[in-house]
Amino acid sequence: MQVQEIMTPEPACCTPNSSLEQAARLMIDHDCGEIPVVEDLRNYRPVGVITDRDITCRSIGKGLNPLEMQVQDCMTTPMVFLRPDDDVRDCYRLMEENQVRRLPVVDAAGSCIGIVALADIAIKASRADSGEVLKDVSVATAAASSVVG
Repeated sequence: MQVQEIMTPEPACCTPNSSLEQAARLMIDHDCGEIPVVEDLRNYRPVGVITDRDITCRSIGKGLNPLEMQVQDCMTTPMVFLRPDDDVRDCYRLMEENQVRRLPVVDAAGSCIGIVALADIAIKASRADSGEVLKDVSVATAAASSVVG
């Protein structure tokens, strides 16, 4: 199975100059926890991602006012991404290795055309695969948290 078979196409995107409030509204409007950050809204070339956790930890968690900040102040770079013709097993491996629950999908021209979330795997991939990926990402994340904390 290829990534294009399980990805959510045409994800909402923002730019580095978007406000954090705009990014958070996109998350609400699209019921998601990560927005790809693109160079501009014409070429959709990804330069990073912004997650609900990025916003919380890199603004409020540091005593800063998120209403006065832009996406570039909190976004995660560099980003890991997939190609639409990648095998879903590559997706599973990248999620586990990078301890992420979502991965943008980029076409041959370098434009963001989709995103794969754990929910996509749970809904569209085999039951065994979705459970295994969730376990592996969660175990890796928990192990990293215990080292930090």
